[in-house]
Amino acid sequence: MNEHTFTPQTVLNGQLIQEPQISQLACAGFAHFTAMQVRDGRVKGMDLHLDRLRTASVALFGQARPDADILASVRTAMAASDKDASLTVTVYSAHGEFTTASMNAQPEIMVRTGAPANGPTGPLKLLATEYSRPLPDIKHVGEISKTYYLHRAVEQGYDDAVFVDDVGCLSEGTIWNLAFWDGEAVIWPQAPKLQGTMMSMLQRQLRLLNIEQRTEPVTMASLPSLRGAVVMNSWTPGVAVAEISGHSLSESESLRTLLQRAYEVEPAQAI
Repeated sequence: MNEHTFTPQTVLNGQLIQEPQISQLACAGFAHFTAMQVRDGRVKGMDLHLDRLRTASVALFGQARPDADILASVRTAMAASDKDASLTVTVYSAHGEFTTASMNAQPEIMVRTGAPANGPTGPLKLLATEYSRPLPDIKHVGEISKTYYLHRAVEQGYDDAVFVDDVGCLSEGTIWNLAFWDGEAVIWPQAPKLQGTMMSMLQRQLRLLNIEQRTEPVTMASLPSLRGAVVMNSWTPGVAVAEISGHSLSESESLRTLLQRAYEVEPAQAI
């Protein structure tokens, strides 16, 4: 039997794709990422993004690429992009899913840029939904449930979904972190969730501004005692939430303004 090298093929919408790396990336379900907004070639919280990528890479692949490799890829992407952009860094295994070959293997880096984004204007109405993301402390790809529950919320007249864990605690949104306001302090929900980079930036700036904040369980039953809520991600430090499953939050705009102030004092760094 003659040995030969097998050449894999991929067909997209009936057309043969000649770039094997494209199909490899399209099926890179064992991967993690971070997303950021670039303005005038500068990024806030780059240290947090690098830490996120490093920690997740060790957890998934057993090793991480040096920060210098990440930054070099980001700079290459931005050199070919506008100075204002949305930027996503995805770290994945060239070995793909369902294999032990991705254990203790150096991962690959993909950087994509897109149009800059600022998020919705709000205020939003959110539908409380019982769900917990797997591996919630890792910003990983392939989470179809987030889009699924967004669609279900919109079908019921809401703007998006917010998740409630198996012990009844509000945790996070589909692509958002949550923050609440009791009139005196910013309250972060105590539940398994992603520690967002925006969330981390705001927490450290609130400390420097001497604004009270604390972490505690937030349930549907405790919502009437709270005055406001926002959602946040890399797009924005806060979008006001008007309602969570019928519970009105009248002072959400005040919380949004406070968090915007904290975000503005976070320094931006040149890439």
